Amino acid sequence: MISAQPIAPQARIGHVHLKVANIQRSLDFYCDVLGFELQQMYGRQAAFVSAGGYHHHIGLNTWESEGGQPPPPGTTGLFHVAILYPTRADLADALKRLIAHKLPLDGASDHGVSEALYLHDPDFNGIELYWDKPQDQWPRTPDGSLAMVTQRLDLNDLINTQHERKTS
Repeated sequence: MISAQPIAPQARIGHVHLKVANIQRSLDFYCDVLGFELQQMYGRQAAFVSAGGYHHHIGLNTWESEGGQPPPPGTTGLFHVAILYPTRADLADALKRLIAHKLPLDGASDHGVSEALYLHDPDFNGIELYWDKPQDQWPRTPDGSLAMVTQRLDLNDLINTQHERKTS
């Protein structure tokens, strides 16, 4: 049954909490590779990281998973965590970080509404790094609905993006 009352349009997904096998290995990835900042350790079994000093965007814990293995293929669970970058240039910086750390991509797509890089963290949690194109550039059908696509993203073009910070 579909609810007659939609969720408030200002609702957002505020953070994600991931079960990991090794806190330090995860901190090395999320902080050293992706550039998040450690906000707090919670004992030796949990860490909270963020961008821009927020309390946390990503929680990492070993409460039920220390030394554990990723779930096998064919099981349910999180497909990926999507990390939204403010500009295309910021996404290009993320790609440069991945290249510098010799981390492979699982894919790279232009979805018409966004451009995205796909990879896995050390615990094989799916990660999407993306930026949204301006809404006036989103592809639409004649009736005005979205017409998202999945096309190859030109990584050379992305990496050559000039850096300009989005101001609000």
